Amino acid sequence: MLFSDFFSKISKAVILLFLLCFSMLPALSKENEIALPTAATFNEVWGYVMEGNENEFKRGFSITDVGYFSATINTYGELSSVPKRSKIPAWFKGRVHLVTSCDGRTLSHFVMSPEFPLREKLINDLVAATKDYDGLQIDYEYIPARDRINFLTFLEEVRKRLPKEKIFSIAVPARMRTISDDIYPYPKIEKLVDRVIIMAYDEHWSTSAPGSIASIEWCRKIAEYSKTVIPTEKLVMGLPSYGRSWGRTWNRAFYHSGIMRIWKENGRPEIKRTNAIPHFSFTVPLSVTVYYEDDYSMLYRSRMYEDMGIEKIGFWRVGFEDEGFWKNIKIGESKTNRVTLNLNIKAIQNSWF
Repeated sequence: MLFSDFFSKISKAVILLFLLCFSMLPALSKENEIALPTAATFNEVWGYVMEGNENEFKRGFSITDVGYFSATINTYGELSSVPKRSKIPAWFKGRVHLVTSCDGRTLSHFVMSPEFPLREKLINDLVAATKDYDGLQIDYEYIPARDRINFLTFLEEVRKRLPKEKIFSIAVPARMRTISDDIYPYPKIEKLVDRVIIMAYDEHWSTSAPGSIASIEWCRKIAEYSKTVIPTEKLVMGLPSYGRSWGRTWNRAFYHSGIMRIWKENGRPEIKRTNAIPHFSFTVPLSVTVYYEDDYSMLYRSRMYEDMGIEKIGFWRVGFEDEGFWKNIKIGESKTNRVTLNLNIKAIQNSWF
């Protein structure tokens, strides 16, 4: 009897200990989990769709405005390769904006200067190309310093000729302060357009030291400055959804799916975070460092902008991200009394499903 009692007590103790340990497992695992912030809400969400990759834009993506990239300027300074709006899925009920780009400083100089006939023709062709679009976006990132005034008068001329119902927007590089003789002076530019998209990414690039594409504090400083010189109804903060690797021939940008493939193929190295931004390193045999964006970092940055009173954001670009991210972004009514140019949010939401 004594032995059986002892055995019974031991058995109960073991069972209780097992149950106690088992009940603690979720709590222990949760200590190491990173809880996602709650979904962020904006009254406009811009997503850039690359011509030829329209299939990457899918139902359920919480996007109100598509920036269709891009109508380019050819060697002769002529507008070419204008994408057809009909290639954007018919189910999308939001706005579609034609984005125009110009690669190279020499080419940018000749199409900006009023001394040459290229400028006048380009303006007329741009206006004509928006016939089937809701707006036009200028994404000219190689304006020479000497063409600063020419660029501003170019924007002014486009605005005058563009039908008033068309939304005129511009993508500009990130700034933290006012720069003397800036090629992209925020205060002057905002007066000429309806939207200013701040490209708050590429803090670190292919030939720089490894680092975040857009660190949180860096983005915060850019947003803080932008808010002081651009009206809320015009300000759109751009966010990256891509990653980048560094290491000799590894210097390149990646889709999120590509980053995950590299991570798995190289032994699943430890993923660390620097102010919410994930990164990892491995050797093959050279050392490779990868910084990228995931659901957590993208939502963390989005929530930061929302908390700062930013009402509009945009993503470069659709397809780079993990598709599951879009469940974290919500579309809501404007927090100000200014209308969002007759945007039918309910119709857009219904078109997702």
